[in-house]
Amino acid sequence: MSQTRARRMWKVLEPYHAITYFAPETRQATDALGLRGGWMSYFACRAAPLGPVGPDLVTAVFYNFHPSMVARALPDAWTFATPEQLVATRLQAVDDAVRRMLPETGAPVRRTAELARQAAEVAPLGGRPIAAANAALDWPDEPHLVLWHATTILRESRGDGHVSALVTAGLSPCQANVTISAAGGPSKAVYQASRRWSDDEWAEAEEDLRSRGLLAADGTLTEKGWALRRQVEDTTDALAEQGWAKLGDAATEELDRLVRPISGAIMASGLVPADNPMALRWEKDELPH
Repeated sequence: MSQTRARRMWKVLEPYHAITYFAPETRQATDALGLRGGWMSYFACRAAPLGPVGPDLVTAVFYNFHPSMVARALPDAWTFATPEQLVATRLQAVDDAVRRMLPETGAPVRRTAELARQAAEVAPLGGRPIAAANAALDWPDEPHLVLWHATTILRESRGDGHVSALVTAGLSPCQANVTISAAGGPSKAVYQASRRWSDDEWAEAEEDLRSRGLLAADGTLTEKGWALRRQVEDTTDALAEQGWAKLGDAATEELDRLVRPISGAIMASGLVPADNPMALRWEKDELPH
């Protein structure tokens, strides 16, 4: 897909947000509260800003997870910790992880956090429930945590817009996974492991896509399928660009320049798997040497 400004800014900011998903500190902290397993930790921590919601709402707004996967985590997670406790817990876990992984961030992070907060404060929130819920939380004090909170608002704003684009394109949650995988994104194995759609459900999604002329017999996207997938990505970028346009060219470029080495260090560390369900990829020449 073309590297629009909105896509480039997602790519450079996502690794810092993703610390909360992949750093062991998060799982250790939620285990200490009594939560059972990594997926309960994930769903509870990510959904916590929404309040003590049930699985149906989370399935709807997260979109591409199998409903049964969400139902195994929620609402049981709230019996171990309140959403307010988990909001605080995830922030403390990020604090611990960043101090361990990036102990020398110092002064550059203060300016990066300032710009990221400015970007988050103009990111579109209308029709974006997860982003709006995070934006309603109090801002932390420490610059490295301000940066994380800002990247969270920005990525959820983009993600909520992406769900709107998928719905508009008529792609079901499973078909969203099938089409991005067929477009050269994460493998089917990655999506089945992380989103839990069965072989039968995956095959059913493929068959419907074939009936619509979007998927070829060999599992690759047809020309029509590529066009629809580009429509989804272009719409996602266009919706996210609203915020970057408000921030302005100079501030956006400065944020890109400042956060890039921080995110590059995270990607170079191997914290985020190369084949990850976010379809986040950095080439070797983009990483610090």
